[in-house]
This record gives sequence, C-alpha cells and structure tokens, in this order.
Amino acid sequence: MKLGLSVLPLLLGALLWGPIPGARAECGPCQPSSCPPAQCQVPELRGKDECGCCQRCLGVQGELCGGEGLKHGRCAPGYVCLTSVAGERPEKKEEEEGTGSCVCKHDYPVCGSDSSTYPTICALHLASWLSVHRLQGKIHKTHDGECKYAPVVILSPTSVQNVTGAQVYLACEVKAVPTPIVTWRKVTESPKGIKLLEELPGDRVNVAVQVRGGPSKHESTGWVLINPLTKEDEGVYQCHASNILGEVQTEGTIKVTEKLPRVKGKKKDGHQKEEN
Repeated sequence: MKLGLSVLPLLLGALLWGPIPGARAECGPCQPSSCPPAQCQVPELRGKDECGCCQRCLGVQGELCGGEGLKHGRCAPGYVCLTSVAGERPEKKEEEEGTGSCVCKHDYPVCGSDSSTYPTICALHLASWLSVHRLQGKIHKTHDGECKYAPVVILSPTSVQNVTGAQVYLACEVKAVPTPIVTWRKVTESPKGIKLLEELPGDRVNVAVQVRGGPSKHESTGWVLINPLTKEDEGVYQCHASNILGEVQTEGTIKVTEKLPRVKGKKKDGHQKEEN
C-alpha cells in the first residue's frame, strides 16, 4: 500500500517528536460506571468530556479550561476559553501551556429582575440557575447597564469644633444610578421657630462649595469649606443628594469657640499686654 505524500510528514513528526501538544486525548471504550462524579454548582453546568463519555463540570468565570488533552475541560455556554500569554506566568510555564481561563463573551454589567446589578450576562444566568434550584424563581435581564436606584449615603459629614479664624470643612459621599446631584444647605430657624434651609454658598464670602464625581463609579463627593470661621457659621449643615428616583440628606454640625487673644508679655507696671 502506498502512502500519500501529505501523510509522510505527519508520521515522521510523530516518530521524531512524539504526540502533538494540545492534541485530543486517546479515547477508549466508554464505561460510565468508571466515571468520577461531577459535582457542579447546578445541573446546567454539566457536559460531556472530550471523549463524549463522562460527565464533567463546565467552567465559569475565572475557572481553568483547555490544556493538553482538554484536561481542564470546556467552558459553559456564553463563555470563551481565553488562553494565557506565553511567559505571563513563568513559574508555571509548563502547567499553563495551552491552558486558559473562562471569560464571558459580553463584558458589561446588566440589571436583573431582582434589582441586582451583575458584572456580566453570564453571571446573571448563573445566579438565575441557582435561584431556580433554590425554588426562588428565575432571574431575567431587565436592561443593559447597572440597575437604577435612589441616592444612598456612603459617607456622612462628621461634627467639627474649632475656634474663630480657623479653616474647617465638611464632606459627604453619595451613590446612585443615575449619578446623584449633591448640594449643601445650612439649617437655620426663623424668629417663629420655623426650620429654614439656606442654600450654600449663597452670598457668604467665607464659604465655598465643591462637588466632584467619585471616588467610585456613580458616586458624588461634596465639600463645604469655611475660611475664616466665624461665630455666625456655627450650626447644622445638610448634604442633600437627588436623582430622578429620589433624594436623601445627611447632616453634620459645626461648633465655634471664640478665639482668646494671645498674651505677648508683661509691662513694667505688672499689667499684661494683649495681642489681637
């Protein structure tokens, strides 16, 4: 029998260099009784091995996949096996060769029907499977992007006490989707005892208000800075945040003590000289 010219290089390669790395493992007769149990998170994550015989768990986000003879198995539906870059982990070069990690095909957050935000649609599917098997119902995607919610206070302003002429500030952090708008108000009372809210900075020349995004996504941080501090600045300050879904406020207080004049020295007559 004559061998085709195209077959000879493959035979020579097998004789000289052995099996091709990453080639499919040799499969013998299927004996289900000898298969190890597949303890997966949910039944939906079970699949046949590379020989189409035994059940094994399919990989989800961050789990190993591929490898020589598919020893690490395959990824679940919706994931791809992203192989490691050569030299990325030199201490495990042999182990990592041909091995990858399961990564969701769609890398953006989604909002679930349980009002929870999931990092990917794959994470939502996994949460839905777990919920169904706990008899808590299916979770479906309501829209792409993070779930919308009313403002929530992350950091409240603290109480501050200082002397006149000093510089003080109050800060607050609020998170919401859409990102909240933050403003500051000073709480006062009218002569009749009615609570009034004075928008800051108003016409106060010693008061400055600053707002910026952060420190994390969909957060807003606001400051009110007072310099120099006067006795009239004493009181309650309100950090107010709002978006289309609602509003929230949190308060801090500033207490002011009159600064005492410094004593410079004594005169010859024994009286102290005051310095303003």
